[in-house]
Amino acid sequence: MDDDIYLWLEELDDPGVMRWVADRNAETLTAFAGANFTQTRDAIREVLDSKDRIPYPDWIGDGLYYNFWRDADHPRGLWRRTGAEQFQRDEPDWDVLLDVDALNRAEGENWTWAGATVLDPGFHLALVSLSRGGADAVVVREFDLRTREFVADGFTLPEAKSDVAWIDADRLFVGTDFGPGSLTSSGYPRIAKRWRRGTPLAEAETIFEGQADDVAVSAGHDSTPGYERDIVSRYRDFYHAEHYVLTPSGELDRIDVPDDAFCDVHRDWLVVRLRSGWTVGGVGYPAGALIATKFGRRDFTVLFQPDEHTSFRSYAWTRNHLLLATMTDVKTRLHLLTPDTPQWRREPLPDTAEFDRTWIADTDPDHDDSYLIATEGFLRPATLGLAKAGDGGGEVTVLKHEPEFFDPAGLTVRQFFAVSADGTRVPYFVVGADAAGPTLLTGYGGFEISWTPGYDGVTGRGWLARGGTYVVANIRGGGEYGPDWHRAAQRENRPRAFEDFAAVAEDLVARGITTPGQLGIEGGSNGGLLMGVMLTRYPELFGAVVATVPLLDMRRYTELLAGRSWIAEYGDPGVEADWAYLREFSPYQNVRPGRSYPPVLLITSTRDDRVHPGHARKMLARLREHGYDAAYYENVEGGHGAAADNEQAATISALTLEFLRRKLS
Repeated sequence: MDDDIYLWLEELDDPGVMRWVADRNAETLTAFAGANFTQTRDAIREVLDSKDRIPYPDWIGDGLYYNFWRDADHPRGLWRRTGAEQFQRDEPDWDVLLDVDALNRAEGENWTWAGATVLDPGFHLALVSLSRGGADAVVVREFDLRTREFVADGFTLPEAKSDVAWIDADRLFVGTDFGPGSLTSSGYPRIAKRWRRGTPLAEAETIFEGQADDVAVSAGHDSTPGYERDIVSRYRDFYHAEHYVLTPSGELDRIDVPDDAFCDVHRDWLVVRLRSGWTVGGVGYPAGALIATKFGRRDFTVLFQPDEHTSFRSYAWTRNHLLLATMTDVKTRLHLLTPDTPQWRREPLPDTAEFDRTWIADTDPDHDDSYLIATEGFLRPATLGLAKAGDGGGEVTVLKHEPEFFDPAGLTVRQFFAVSADGTRVPYFVVGADAAGPTLLTGYGGFEISWTPGYDGVTGRGWLARGGTYVVANIRGGGEYGPDWHRAAQRENRPRAFEDFAAVAEDLVARGITTPGQLGIEGGSNGGLLMGVMLTRYPELFGAVVATVPLLDMRRYTELLAGRSWIAEYGDPGVEADWAYLREFSPYQNVRPGRSYPPVLLITSTRDDRVHPGHARKMLARLREHGYDAAYYENVEGGHGAAADNEQAATISALTLEFLRRKLS
């Protein structure tokens, strides 16, 4: 192990480290929190707190829409619900179930909302997850939706990265920290148990145990009438899993699909999304295909087959239909599929504007064929509509419009393709006026996550409306062209993602859109790793760099928090062959003196229990050791999102934009 003189900065809450953090924060606020920062922050708060935003709902039960909502009056938020008819009104009559701000005042806590699981059927009880300051670890408490109170002596779990699911009103599946040895090396549940109401957690019945180096195990119950079943899953790594049906006698019957495939059961259908090619029953199916069969059978029907330009995006079931979203060169299309023999019936749903993104916001697969559909673009605020599958493709009734947070006049959306070092064409979107100037380029390139067009009032108001250009790079490592696009930058191939991003930067300059001195870049998490590599490997291409909740020390990332869960993505630095390639791009290990690094801003959160704040802390110290222009801001709350409420989010966004404006001007 290399000597690391800044290892002490990994101490999470050490008083000396927190004084160091406070001093760095004060320096950054003194340097950047002037009048322009305040104006930008307040403008962003107006966007985040707007009461006219679309309250995207979760469709739970028969015709009830649940929503979690934050604004200036409720900074930590309200969990609320309303009926379908009420939701269609401009100002629905919301039934408030839980006021998190009031809960914090009553309990002297700093809870942030982390979701709820409602009992199905019945819909009168919920398991509410609350996070201290936005961390991934949560406290779980049973909540009565009739009395709007937590259940006295109900199901509760102490703070942990737990996994819980209802079986019925008196039983749960639970994975949590049961004591030594009950968590994986990634910090997630290793053991799944069945827990009965009124009994101690210690007496819960073990139904499955994974291995210490698995990522996690989980168990869930399908309560669909006539199709009730229990499913247990073992996630060996981020991309390989085993799924079992738990029989009434306690036996585990494995669902026979490839271990790197995603599978889902809906009523009597099994849907499989392949990440690698698979031959079954003498028929071959390619990576990236979506196939289906009756559960328990092996005669699959191809629902989607990829090509050079088109990939699978997502799907959602209604009661009797499947809604399929695909991407062609990162532009989404929707299709309605209906089970039939010998082939499923298929019809396209109406297209939207060329660069808009359309997605299925939610469905109610247990009750009917209605679905909520949303669409938005870089310059087009979102709309949310209601349609019904089977009605001639689904005539959409628009229910909600997102407000326009900035004036799009004079702005355009264009798509270009850069050519990477190995000749691969890499798509990217350019949003802004057709003139050279300050440009903000962002990307991610990991975990098969796609970056698609979307309306962002914060970027629009804080950057585009002030003359900046915004660029999204669809580099390898993402899912824009399916699993092969991801694998092309996985593990030892990770440098392909970096080369792609550099190629986009060079292409922007070649097209006259910007100059290196006016090109700023920003990314978070895995995108923060991307930013660190751009800083240390391609510094001449950029005028400023912002890395948020970044992964930067690839030597020690597996020793910090959830790091071991990402070995399948990056490799294991404890294995000599893996470290041989990781050390070539690990940003922390590749800071060198005497280079022309652009100014950098590092942003993180003390409460981020996914990517340790030590990554950013140590990087700041090493950069300053060599005299580089580096600023730092650590929000005490916020978790992996770096902000626990809209005020904190506005502060971080305003710091980012003010830093970029000053350094790129």
